[in-house]
Amino acid sequence: MLGLGKVEELVIVLIIILVLVGGKKLPELSRGLSESIREVRRGFRDDPKETASRPQAGSDQNKV
Repeated sequence: MLGLGKVEELVIVLIIILVLVGGKKLPELSRGLSESIREVRRGFRDDPKETASRPQAGSDQNKV
């Protein structure tokens, strides 16, 4: 194709993402992506039975 190295391709992709998403939304997007990755990793690590019995983060257990 163009014969670009890995770093140049990564820079081009990052510039395209910045243009499409915008500078203001980029931190929110990266935060959401990192939380999603963390949840997927936690899901692979945990036992399926244990995950089903664990309360969700937004549950009503802490409300008075």
